[in-house]
Amino acid sequence: MIRGMKFASIPVRDQELALEFYTQKLGMEILTDQPFDGKQRWIELGIPGADTGVVLFTPEGHESRIGTFQGLSFWSDDVNKSYAELIARGVKFTAPPKTEAWGTSSIFVDQDGNQFVLSSK
Repeated sequence: MIRGMKFASIPVRDQELALEFYTQKLGMEILTDQPFDGKQRWIELGIPGADTGVVLFTPEGHESRIGTFQGLSFWSDDVNKSYAELIARGVKFTAPPKTEAWGTSSIFVDQDGNQFVLSSK
């Protein structure tokens, strides 16, 4: 049976710029970076301390997904602290963190305009 999620794919325009954003600004680690199909590389990143990673790859025919809200939510032990650290690294957010009955969250944007939720667990 299914035991977990290995990675989620993030559609990007420029893999090199995306690699820089996800490693230098978000602190992810390169697990795999190799040629794929002559047009793109297979770039798989790990999130320190997590089992699930991300792939910076756009399947052919899915280019229209670049720059949209992605159905991915990243979590942090302290959203407000992470927000401040990421802002200092140049990450853009759509609004400051908001606390609700279920937890705290905010939405950040990558180099291509893809939007992701940053939330408490």
